[in-house]
Amino acid sequence: VQLQASGGGLVQPGKSLRLSCSASGFILDAIAIGWFRQAPGKEREAVLCINGGDSLQYYSQSVLGRFSISRDRAKNMVYLHMDSLKRDDTAVYYCVIDPVVRGYGCYDAPGDSYWGQGTQVTVSS
Repeated sequence: VQLQASGGGLVQPGKSLRLSCSASGFILDAIAIGWFRQAPGKEREAVLCINGGDSLQYYSQSVLGRFSISRDRAKNMVYLHMDSLKRDDTAVYYCVIDPVVRGYGCYDAPGDSYWGQGTQVTVSS
C-alpha cells in the first residue's frame, strides 16, 4: 500500500487550498479516512475524519466551518477542502486510512491505521 497526500504549498491567509489523498494497492471507498496535521513544536492533531459509511464526521473545532472532506470513488481519491486559511493552519498534513472516528474525536489506531507521506501547507502573506 502506498498512500500519498499532495496539493500543499504556500498560500495567503484567507485563501483556499485542496489537498488530495491517493492510494495505490488499496481502495479508499467504504473505509474511514482521516486528515491529521502537525505543526512545528506542536502535537499531532486530527483535523477532519469521516467513517467508512460517510455517516459520521469529526471536525476539529479549529477548522469547523472552513474545512470539508470529500471522496471521488471513481478516482480512488479523498480530498480535504480548506477555505479561509489562517496562519495557524500551517502544518504538515497527512491522510490516514482507518482511524477510529467518533463524533467527539478521531484517533490513530496503532497497528490498524495506515499513514501516508504528508504534504506541507504554509499559510503566510
